[in-house]
Amino acid sequence: MAARITLIAALLALASSHALAFDPSPLQDFCVADYDSNVFVNGFACKKAKDVTADDFYFTGLDKPASTANELGANITLVNVERLPGLNSLGVAMSRIDYAPFGLNPPHSHPRSSEILHVAEGTLYAGFVTSNTENGNLLFAKKLQKGDAFVFPRGLIHFQFNIGDTDAVAFATFGSQSPGLVTTANALFGSKPPIADYILAQAVQLSKTTVGWLQQQQWLDISQEYRQRLVQAN
Repeated sequence: MAARITLIAALLALASSHALAFDPSPLQDFCVADYDSNVFVNGFACKKAKDVTADDFYFTGLDKPASTANELGANITLVNVERLPGLNSLGVAMSRIDYAPFGLNPPHSHPRSSEILHVAEGTLYAGFVTSNTENGNLLFAKKLQKGDAFVFPRGLIHFQFNIGDTDAVAFATFGSQSPGLVTTANALFGSKPPIADYILAQAVQLSKTTVGWLQQQQWLDISQEYRQRLVQAN
């Protein structure tokens, strides 16, 4: 009996930890984000049901490529709760990623979500790096063709690179209404205020001169221009 109780307790603990590992489950049909509310909650307060319309669940423009005329040759059209209020409390988001030939979505991570990437056009080289193991940080990477999909586990650093000489397009789906984004190089060398150069120099085993040069660069965030809330046309 004691062993049975222990097993049940372990299963309940596992179930509880799994439930808390992702966005909270909704307690109603929907909770459309009220961007004007002054109430501070984990997510957004709900708009009154009488004020909700079909447009709160609607987004248009994912058929249109974003400009890749930047240093990375890539751009992201993000559809999260900041842009689509109907996503609030639903635990999902998505994005379109456009790549110029040899364009790069640089190493980054999503602290609040796993990701599944689907290649719609072109050929990508994509992969992720594990957390520390006794064998080091392991790279899992693969060449992806049109129609292929690849999964990036939650919180792990990953990337995509267009290895073709034509444009590429991919669509990503997330298990969070707001997956978050930490671009590795930006976080290390572009933080505000900056991390002390002697700390970074020791951490990445480079000279303080090199670290200082890196900190002076303008680190590009290819999703930044899409973070503002937009009002979609009817």
